[in-house]
Amino acid sequence: MAVDPVPTPEQVSELKDKYTNAGQGQVFTFYDSLSSEEQAQLYKQLAGFDPLYINKIAAKALTPQSSESEKPTLEPLPDSARASTLDSDKQTQDEWWNRGLQLIADNKVAVVLMAGGQGTRLGSSAPKGCFDIGLPSHKSLFQIQAERIARLQVLASQRREQAGSPVVPWYVMTSGPTRKATEDFFKTNNYFGLSPDQVIIFEQGVLPCISNDGKILLESKSRVAVAPDGNGGIYNALVDAKVLDDMARRGIEHVHAYCVDNCLVKVADPVFIGYCASQNVDIGTKVVRKRNATEPVGLILLKNGKPDVVEYSEIDDAVAAEEDPAQPGVLRFRAANIVNHYYSFRFLKSIPEWASNLPHHIARKKIPYADLESGETVKPEKPNGIKLEQFVFDVFPLIELSKFACMEVKREDEFSPLKNARGTGEDDPDTSKHDIMAQGRRWLEAAGAKFAEGAEDGVEVSPLVSYCGEGLQSYADRKVVAVDRIE
Repeated sequence: MAVDPVPTPEQVSELKDKYTNAGQGQVFTFYDSLSSEEQAQLYKQLAGFDPLYINKIAAKALTPQSSESEKPTLEPLPDSARASTLDSDKQTQDEWWNRGLQLIADNKVAVVLMAGGQGTRLGSSAPKGCFDIGLPSHKSLFQIQAERIARLQVLASQRREQAGSPVVPWYVMTSGPTRKATEDFFKTNNYFGLSPDQVIIFEQGVLPCISNDGKILLESKSRVAVAPDGNGGIYNALVDAKVLDDMARRGIEHVHAYCVDNCLVKVADPVFIGYCASQNVDIGTKVVRKRNATEPVGLILLKNGKPDVVEYSEIDDAVAAEEDPAQPGVLRFRAANIVNHYYSFRFLKSIPEWASNLPHHIARKKIPYADLESGETVKPEKPNGIKLEQFVFDVFPLIELSKFACMEVKREDEFSPLKNARGTGEDDPDTSKHDIMAQGRRWLEAAGAKFAEGAEDGVEVSPLVSYCGEGLQSYADRKVVAVDRIE
């Protein structure tokens, strides 16, 4: 393990002045009492931040925005900016699928996975992607998603005119606490059959945690308390980790980005890629139909004429309950955000031009900190500070409406998030397992299979066998008897 170089007295003095002049000199409180190794670690950490920038974004996030004299204008996205797999005919969806699969065959598609979270709420300290939701195969979320990529490559290879199999590079964004465990998990499992060269693991940035009075908190005498910079940190991370450089080298033109906790995610979905490519947009987003007017989900809509995400608490109950005049019984505002996005590579190349303009949001948390008198770590009983984070959708309002597209998809086919511990009954390992098994049953029944009594719970169909229900013709008119998995 590399040892951080010991800074010179001149370097320490310069950095200390920088923090002191910014009103953040408290981070050096214990510096002189530290070992040379601890000093080197703290110096490296502090040198990675600009205290004036931290002050600026903290002040902006903590200062309430002046209230608008009028409520914002909220409208659903226009028909020109949206499509729905619930309403589109088969021919249209086939056209999108064929276009997307051809782009994969031509090596023009990449995937970015946001996988920085730990499974703490699931009772696990491992990265959430390592979690076993209880399928008969005991596959982790990482393995399920890797095998969907592998299956797509097989399907796309059948369309290639040139020799060789297509490759979908998979860029896995971790956080500091999950990076090594993620790398080890992939290596131990031989990258789940993918080539090690196509799995690129990188790390999102962190920001210091701030006290309620705006001071950078020390976690210990020798370390600043930090937290990942939110899923919106993906943009700076793509630049800083040279991911965009790697995409450019590979000739990537279309990028799919999603969160690890959705067990039903269609990784590099050809229908979604094909739709967004056919619309020639820079950002696309998938949504599911809101279950009812009171479901607590963020909605994708037009806010003051621009694409945006509005939290359910920001919408009046009466407005939330409005029905679509063209579809009685269907909500007017129904496009529930599932953090599943498309980007054109040409747009991602422009990140340095706008990333600094994205807002930071605050999350008030109980943050362990070093007491500046004793140096002892204090674990507060109530929120004592804030974590600063950005949201991936903060970029939406920067996009011209003509370059933004939204695709509504079936919830039961594409969205089953893992948020809660087993036994909760909602968004937990049991619901994730159920949703995959139920999907497998629907696929087999659509292929003509009959389920015998005792096999009602469904079946796990390996992603290596079928990506979205294709390739199951051999089960036509067959009776499925108590089979729990098909590999």
